[in-house]
Amino acid sequence: MKSNLEERAVRLGEHIIEHKSTVRETAAVFGISKSTVHKDLTAVLPHLNRGLYKEVRAVLDLNKEERHLRGGQATKHKYESMRKRRER
Repeated sequence: MKSNLEERAVRLGEHIIEHKSTVRETAAVFGISKSTVHKDLTAVLPHLNRGLYKEVRAVLDLNKEERHLRGGQATKHKYESMRKRRER
């Protein structure tokens, strides 16, 4: 019988694959910390389901590659919002 920790790790992995979500987004959906999500996915999941872990790792690696792009978009949005407020 699986423990709650093991079940949670599998659910987190399935969610990330299904939604192509980030660790931050997944943590918000499940109401747990980013550290917990990351720990479950990298320390627990590989021992439970290697195939699922490999799929999750691929999504996490892609997110890491795209991280700088999302950060740039967020900064752009921030300054556009500030400019619009000043124009009012």
